[in-house]
Amino acid sequence: MNQVTRETSRFVDKYDVTLDVCLSSVLSQSKVLTPHEQVGQRIDVCVEDETVRYLNRRDVQAAMHARLVGVDKWAVCSSVLEYELLNLQIPTINIVGSLVKSGIRVLVYSGDQDSVIPLTGSRTLVQNLAHDMGLKTTTPYRVWFEGQQVGGWTQVYGGGTLSFATIRGASHEAPFSQPGRSLVLFRAFLQGQPLPETFS
Repeated sequence: MNQVTRETSRFVDKYDVTLDVCLSSVLSQSKVLTPHEQVGQRIDVCVEDETVRYLNRRDVQAAMHARLVGVDKWAVCSSVLEYELLNLQIPTINIVGSLVKSGIRVLVYSGDQDSVIPLTGSRTLVQNLAHDMGLKTTTPYRVWFEGQQVGGWTQVYGGGTLSFATIRGASHEAPFSQPGRSLVLFRAFLQGQPLPETFS
């Protein structure tokens, strides 16, 4: 990870490797989560900085009845919750398997522009889980559509009890960078429907 960080530099957003970053934020912070630019649409890549300033205004905090407990100011990530570093090595895929075994439908999805949790790793974990649970592929890996464009790719196991999907053009925070495609994915999952196989 140190080598990847060094080679990609702090001027590339690891959560969305294809898009611009807010340079003022990069120069002032060691960690950057940036908004995204989509084809035909420009989004302010410094919106996170603006959001942090906004949420730290006393009048905004008063209007939201928000109290800062254990921190001096609001931040995207804080050290209020302490995690044991050794716990980061504990795989959570077993919890996903427990949910599937209990009859709860599970969807694992990834944005395809995220290098922090890359889709190849998520897909491999889901494939291995399906294999270990004896779940057969019921929908082979295929594209799905949002409107007139490919929204991503999907594969379904066990008649829909376990699904994997990607969201094309999405970052680590998929609903932020691809809200339309994320909504199609979310609605299909809640309705128990397959993702669209053709464009509309």
